[in-house]
Amino acid sequence: MTTTPVIAIAYHSGHGHTAVLAEAVRDGAAGAGAEVHLIKVDEITDEQWELLDRADAIVFGSPTYMGTASGAFHVFAEATSKRWFGQDWNDKLAAGFTNSGSKSGDKLHTLQFFQILAAQHGMHWVSLGLRPGWNSATASENDLNRLGVFTGAAAQTNVDEGPDGVHKSDIATAEHLGRRVTETARTFTTGRAARAA
Repeated sequence: MTTTPVIAIAYHSGHGHTAVLAEAVRDGAAGAGAEVHLIKVDEITDEQWELLDRADAIVFGSPTYMGTASGAFHVFAEATSKRWFGQDWNDKLAAGFTNSGSKSGDKLHTLQFFQILAAQHGMHWVSLGLRPGWNSATASENDLNRLGVFTGAAAQTNVDEGPDGVHKSDIATAEHLGRRVTETARTFTTGRAARAA
């Protein structure tokens, strides 16, 4: 039995850098056979809320501003409380990605914010599933997971560069996350269908 997972990418992008990552997650997920939807949380419609409700997985994305997700993403996160009351997203999959100007930039805090949001909704977190790259004499900045983050896809873009400055390795890492979420969602949806049969 083959199922087509529905993946929703709920993200905010202040200057276009995080949108590049969202598109990379989308490409990875679509390439792995998912039905994928990009949702800009600062422009979300009622129809898109319903799409989130029917998705098998929601991937959260935001730039890291002042050590956490952007204000626009926080507004969206607070609005999800309507779903929390009914536990509408219980047992969905969740994952996340972020970008900031510094190598660290407190990106981990943003990813942990996403994890906590997912946990409050009773969701299951999908990690990046990669070992760190670029951490030995033979490694390179072109390695997947060059920033060495386990929780989700992290990117670093110089503050004086536009969206075209997002590092190719970070884009490839985001694509990997999209594939991993899709493969995990397929396992979950196939298992649920088999259990119901």
